[in-house]
Amino acid sequence: MPKRSAGLLIYRPRDQNMEVFLVHPGGPFWAKKDLGAWSIPKGEYPEDENPLEAARREFTEETGFEVTGDFLDLGTIRQAGGKLVSVWAVEGDCDPAQLRSNLCRIEWPPRSGRQIEIPEVDRGVWFGLGEARQRILKSQAPFIDLLLVQLNKPNAPP
Repeated sequence: MPKRSAGLLIYRPRDQNMEVFLVHPGGPFWAKKDLGAWSIPKGEYPEDENPLEAARREFTEETGFEVTGDFLDLGTIRQAGGKLVSVWAVEGDCDPAQLRSNLCRIEWPPRSGRQIEIPEVDRGVWFGLGEARQRILKSQAPFIDLLLVQLNKPNAPP
């Protein structure tokens, strides 16, 4: 069975445009990667956990922010590595300067046996949709278009 992750794509209107909040993974592997490296805050969850609740939990763990509101189900996609990612969108706001990520342990350098502790994400940024499409992991980019589809439905939140 493929691994499963759930996440939240937070959006906000700004000056007649839309912005989405993305995070950059922490640690030495991602330190010098930018375009195509950013992600929707998300994480794996056990089979017995509600996916939306997992998405909310993971968002808080990775950013330190709690999110409430009307969650729009954007569906599930299969990432390049086979992981199934389910995402909900919600209108919200946060100050990236206040981001506080949880820590995790990784082996670095790979196969060295040496463990280091890193933040799961090292920063978050609000991006306009065009820039977000350039920065987000290629396999997560469809969620930006799915957000626009959901927001253009007749009963979508304003």
